[in-house]
Amino acid sequence: MNALTLVFASLLIFAIAYRFYGVFLAHRVLRLNAKNATPAVTMADGRDYVATNKTVLFGHHFAAIAAAGPLVGPVLAAQFGYLPGALWILIGCVLGGGVHDMVVLFASVRHKGQSLATIASKEIGPVTGTIAGVAVLFILILTLAGLSLACISAMHEASWSLFTVVATMPIAVMMGLIMRYRKNSVTLASILGGVLLLATIVGGHGLMQYDAMNELFHWDIQTISIAIAAYGFFASVLPMWLLLVPRDYLSTYLKIGTILLLAIGIVFVHPTLQMPALTQFVNGGGPIIGGPVLPFIFIVIACGAISGFHAVIATGTTPKMLANEKEILFVGYGAMLVEGFVALMALIAACTLMPGDYFAINTPSFAYESFLAAHPDLHQVDLPAFADKIGVALEGRTGGAVSLAVGMAHIFNSIPFMDEVMAYWYNFAIMFEAVFILTAIDAGTRVGRFFLQEMLGGVIPRFKNPNWMPGVWIASFLFTFSWGYLVYTGNVSSIWPLFGISNQLLAACGLIVCTTMLIRLNRKKYALCAAVPGVFMAVITFWAGYLQVFDIYLPSGQYLLAGLAVLAMVLMAVVFVSAFWKWSGLMRMPADKTDPYHEQVKEIVS
Repeated sequence: MNALTLVFASLLIFAIAYRFYGVFLAHRVLRLNAKNATPAVTMADGRDYVATNKTVLFGHHFAAIAAAGPLVGPVLAAQFGYLPGALWILIGCVLGGGVHDMVVLFASVRHKGQSLATIASKEIGPVTGTIAGVAVLFILILTLAGLSLACISAMHEASWSLFTVVATMPIAVMMGLIMRYRKNSVTLASILGGVLLLATIVGGHGLMQYDAMNELFHWDIQTISIAIAAYGFFASVLPMWLLLVPRDYLSTYLKIGTILLLAIGIVFVHPTLQMPALTQFVNGGGPIIGGPVLPFIFIVIACGAISGFHAVIATGTTPKMLANEKEILFVGYGAMLVEGFVALMALIAACTLMPGDYFAINTPSFAYESFLAAHPDLHQVDLPAFADKIGVALEGRTGGAVSLAVGMAHIFNSIPFMDEVMAYWYNFAIMFEAVFILTAIDAGTRVGRFFLQEMLGGVIPRFKNPNWMPGVWIASFLFTFSWGYLVYTGNVSSIWPLFGISNQLLAACGLIVCTTMLIRLNRKKYALCAAVPGVFMAVITFWAGYLQVFDIYLPSGQYLLAGLAVLAMVLMAVVFVSAFWKWSGLMRMPADKTDPYHEQVKEIVS
């Protein structure tokens, strides 16, 4: 199949989905109203609650949700062939992920920018909210530690990539100061930031040719581990407008620009998808994913189709900056569709590699010889030539990041007059992936601080005050240390597979909790838009979790992993059962109460 066909088909599907289904969700299901004052306006504090230009907010939200998931997940899922991944990205993004992000953001805006755990506590019950809070905090720590390790893998001892990533921070601070203290300056800050970012990308490669500069940014794993934790801490305590929002906005230029460049490259090159529609591993037994395509395709591809991590952002930083309720469509649904396109581009990049080259990169070195003996037809074709041009040994570089970088470099390298710069494109792709991941780490850390402050506030009420700076600094330090320690010691790398299961359970949780709210608001018919994908994700994830525990973890003696997986599923099962019980009660209630938004509802919550 030609990759160009898949690119145009996806663009058409996403455009139609936004124009019709997204508008339907906004007008009929959520009934968004520009007259309803948002928390960014009514609770403005200049630090966390800051009304923000919708384009800038879109940049922050997209940068925060688009981490490693839409890049690595589709690349790993290419083991099954291009068809399962492409179908799940297109269908899941339109009917699942976009809906999830919109309804969760809507719920948090109506609940004054509070977390998913607090929303669950008010909509379902305090015990359910407490359990949801523990589950979300547990999942968030694992997620940030895993994302940080992926970022470290991309940046350690890669001077040029590290220089560019570090340079985005002072550029972002400058943009934040301009937009804060100069009226109508978003365009000025955007142009200036974009020019400086381009200069650091192009100039950074030349600067690293000097030994002194190369040595200065040639950091080892331990140094980067500490630096990432320190960045996460400061991004979580400094005002939103100063570092986090402008840096995420700036990074969005690089992210969307690179993906558009990749799409243009596909238009010029017309690459053929070398991976078949379905491989021999759809029934299991693959070297990358041991289980069958069903249900594991729904777990491996998370962020590009639907992701629970998005609920953390949509109930954390974004609802506190939304200036107009109607912008939920553009920010929530729009950003998810763009992320779906990113995921599809990553899948295409991986599938343009010869299957033998793809498996040589993603199969662990110790298992490659036995794999090749069992599948002699999957031998290397172009990989030795790629390794020679790039100057890096590419075999056994598992995890998806390297195969994506090679695929992107291969497409860019095929453009006329680009034949001799494959090493440049490879390093650019690695840096691009690192920026993708880092923007989720900063927002995730700030949201984790919000979560921890809420939980500590139950014991020490002053922690609930967002303006009490000792509470802000203490909660930030405790949360950053919890994932930073795991990153520094490397212990979390062994439990990274839990991320897929935990993340999708959290997505189901977000949809099911928000369905409860929609039923309470007397929209039970429209609540099916959230309930159906929520229940589907719950069932499919429990199925995958069962197979992961009993077919993979326990037979291999990984009892800790099995225990953590079971714990995550039990916690979420309690939340789901409590929500279903609440649904039953709400269905029998009359809609005879008027809420502060002048709507007839079944029940009033504080």
